Amino acid sequence: MRETTDILISGGGVAGLTAAAAFGSAGFRVICVDPAPPVTEEAGAGADLRTTAFLQPARRVLETAGIWSRIAPHGAALRIMRIVDAGGEAPEPRLVKDFDAAEIGEEPFGWNFPNWLLRRETVARLADLPNVDFRPGTATRSVTTREGEARVTLTDGAQVSARLLIAADGRASPVREAVGIGVTTMRYGQKALAFAVTHPVAHGNVSTEIHRSGGPFTFVPLPDRGGLPSSAVVWMERGPEALRLAALPVAEFEAAMLARSAGLLGPLTLVTGRSLWPIIARIADRFDAERTALLAEAAHVVPPIGAQGLNMSLADLACLLDLATAAPDRLGERAMLAVYHRRRWPEVKARVMGIDLLNRTSMLSARPLRDLRAGALNALHSLAPVRHTLMKAGLGLR
Repeated sequence: MRETTDILISGGGVAGLTAAAAFGSAGFRVICVDPAPPVTEEAGAGADLRTTAFLQPARRVLETAGIWSRIAPHGAALRIMRIVDAGGEAPEPRLVKDFDAAEIGEEPFGWNFPNWLLRRETVARLADLPNVDFRPGTATRSVTTREGEARVTLTDGAQVSARLLIAADGRASPVREAVGIGVTTMRYGQKALAFAVTHPVAHGNVSTEIHRSGGPFTFVPLPDRGGLPSSAVVWMERGPEALRLAALPVAEFEAAMLARSAGLLGPLTLVTGRSLWPIIARIADRFDAERTALLAEAAHVVPPIGAQGLNMSLADLACLLDLATAAPDRLGERAMLAVYHRRRWPEVKARVMGIDLLNRTSMLSARPLRDLRAGALNALHSLAPVRHTLMKAGLGLR
């Protein structure tokens, strides 16, 4: 027998789980599937050790989904975005520029949370929603769409008819492939190391990107750990160097961290494992198909610069949720999904290209080009109207 639901979400990562909570909180019947049960403990095998900085606009989505009150006590505010150029002869700061949220409003830029914790709290929220059926360990096997429904067969043999199918199943999205949407991909030969550290110097709620070559080394504030200041780190390097770093004994890795971070927060102590992620940029040719919407990394992937990735995903979700709640009787119809594509695709395309440029700039190794990068940063920061415009654009504010 075929089950029926309003929405089937394929993918139970942070974006997919948040979408399930948001649509469930809005009263829609939701089934969310993912082939792997979420890892909800930091020390668990396969735990996602990355963090997510939710920028100001994301808070509304999380409040609507009933998630914000659960995660707020565990976050660290991001009040200043600091960019450090260490591209001189020695790996030490030669230019430091702060972008202060107080210049454009009272709120911080955002709040930073561990991804494993986001999964834990969102799964707990889903358990409180009787109209949401989360099925970890189950994946989408096949998709057939019709004008009036999406028919989905799951790996456990269940057959589901949904008014709207949401592909939140990652950068290699099987649903996207099943509905015939192509992608454009940019590759950099980079990988990112993600982990957490403690340090003797307080971070002061400052997120710091340190640029030299190979990609940025970024500190993102976390709440204190064991009485010591703590930060999440994303360290981007060219692939072979990232693999070498990932294999170093802890003491040697900590020495390498100290050198690459220019000693800004003092000696760094590794307090978690190290995860390794390939870096690409990607955008789908369309964000919609018959009865289907692409969300998050099924629609777009960007390097971890400027906290854009998951915030773009929540902007997708906010747009889709607004369209669904404005006309619930038209959920999943072609006209609704065409509006979703029209509102989101041009903005995402612009951000993907902008982050692509920033990443390529951060990888520069030739000294004259690194000098040019430092000069451009100084020029952009020195003009207050330009600086304020850049900060608002980064937040997605008009």
